[in-house]
Amino acid sequence: MSPLTVRARWFVVAVAVAAAPLPVLAVLLGHPLAHVTDLLALGLLLVLTDSVRSRLARGSTIALGSVASMAALPLVGAWGTILLACFNILITGPWVKRVFNTSQLILTAGAAGLTFTLLGGTEIQPGSFPAIILPFVAALAVHCAVNGLLVASIVHFTQGVRVRAVLQGAMAGSVTGYVGNGLFGLMLAVLWDSDGVGIGPTSAVLVLLPLFVARWAYEQYAEQQRAYDRTVRTLMAAVETKDGYTRGHSERVATASVLIARDIGMREDRVASLRYAGMLHDVGKLGVPTRVLQKAGRLTDGELAAIQRHPVQGREIVREIEFLDEAFAGIMHHHERLDGLGYPMGLQGLEIPEFARAIAVADAFDSMTTTRSYRGARSVEEAIEELRRCAGSQFDPVMVEALIAAIAEHGWKPETEPLFEPANLVVEDSGPTAAADDDDPTAQLSVRRSRP
Repeated sequence: MSPLTVRARWFVVAVAVAAAPLPVLAVLLGHPLAHVTDLLALGLLLVLTDSVRSRLARGSTIALGSVASMAALPLVGAWGTILLACFNILITGPWVKRVFNTSQLILTAGAAGLTFTLLGGTEIQPGSFPAIILPFVAALAVHCAVNGLLVASIVHFTQGVRVRAVLQGAMAGSVTGYVGNGLFGLMLAVLWDSDGVGIGPTSAVLVLLPLFVARWAYEQYAEQQRAYDRTVRTLMAAVETKDGYTRGHSERVATASVLIARDIGMREDRVASLRYAGMLHDVGKLGVPTRVLQKAGRLTDGELAAIQRHPVQGREIVREIEFLDEAFAGIMHHHERLDGLGYPMGLQGLEIPEFARAIAVADAFDSMTTTRSYRGARSVEEAIEELRRCAGSQFDPVMVEALIAAIAEHGWKPETEPLFEPANLVVEDSGPTAAADDDDPTAQLSVRRSRP
């Protein structure tokens, strides 16, 4: 869990306060001693499965606790399921995280148990099927929805990502696995039921063994994602080694692009692809001579053409990297302009891919707020003023306002320690310079060195 903001801390407190009465009521009204053996066995299973998590890409995890949680409904009833959720406090981790996770799962178990009971669900007994299936599936849907909403809310308060974006992105991608685990929970309950034809707690081995194999496969996928990140970062480092003035630029453009994407409600899977596009948007500069990239004075026609070929060269460099997917469009077209005066294809308006319109704004913003060979850094306020001035002609107004709104909410830390001091320059209306390639609307004129 990321460091908690003040709002996130209050949300954790609210969730904990809301959950606290439910275990007390479960003890007083649920007669847990009738199922104490099954409850303890399920609790041990829950702790073991959730303590061994598979680390996935970008910090997410997959756990199998929902199997035990859903199996509890037909085994120990709704009140017993609430008590089972309390076992999460035993899972290792920071205390605030343990308190939130336990409280969240108590509320989730309460909502699922209420749904199960209202729809006529009962503990497993001879003749339970097929009547128990509908209440169980409905309870599983509620369990998934409430859990997803609470997790999305804490992500929102901690990272500033909109709840809808979290639900549509990362959470939506986990629904299939979540529901599958829940249905495995029903299978576990049937096999577990020692009062019927079940084989008792040893059934957990039969049910969970294939799930652990599946989780191993997820881990291999996660390692593949980490390899993707390493590949992208290696290319990014090569570009920034070539031009010292852009050190950190690609990472900041990726960050700003993600801020834009989340503000406009882009799905999280596309946000991940846009992040790659932002990191690699200038990879084509590997084919541009260093002296041209760092030139402070006027560019010759040949030098300008060399710079303006870099989007196409970038697309060629990464064309065989299949996982980039939609990122190709962002790399290829991030220097297009809404008025059609950009390059390499002179696209206009919505002909320009969404990724490219987002990166263009992020690229110009970071360029203006960092030191270049032809001028010093400008303030965030000055950069925002220029973005607004050029919205509708050079930049997509939607993307501009999205970045401004995101910066107002989350802040922005521009580069504060440039690797080089900018040259002492005077603006001169004499033609294009390397500034034009940064899409910096404040530096479209040529510059020359001033004399001491």
